[in-house]
Amino acid sequence: MSAISVQDTLVYVMVSISAVDSDMEEQELLRIGNVVKTLPVFKGYSSDQLVNAAKSCRDILDNDEGLETVLGLAAGLPENLRETAYALAAEIAAADLNVTAEEVRLLQMLRNRLSISKLKCAALELAARARHQTA
Repeated sequence: MSAISVQDTLVYVMVSISAVDSDMEEQELLRIGNVVKTLPVFKGYSSDQLVNAAKSCRDILDNDEGLETVLGLAAGLPENLRETAYALAAEIAAADLNVTAEEVRLLQMLRNRLSISKLKCAALELAARARHQTA
């Protein structure tokens, strides 16, 4: 497997959290696209790259150890982007205002792999939920 960029790894994390419950909601997919368009970490990252990364992630997740592979890639992120990866996962999980048990479990696994404290994760999750609330 060729080297995977930091941006591709972040996309893999977002696609994985969306796919973990076997139901990739339209709101989640739209949010992934918006995140890639607006966050500085994705500056210069094209929509073609996003589509290719999402397809590659889907192929990885189709394997028996696919989720472990994605978690391993996430664990290889630079220290300064580990909280970003978790925040993006929480953001996508909250996008449809229905965080499933599978998504919660993946967030726990990601927290452990990225060595982020429960307190920081709770704050990131709360912020994600707050951004998606409606009146």
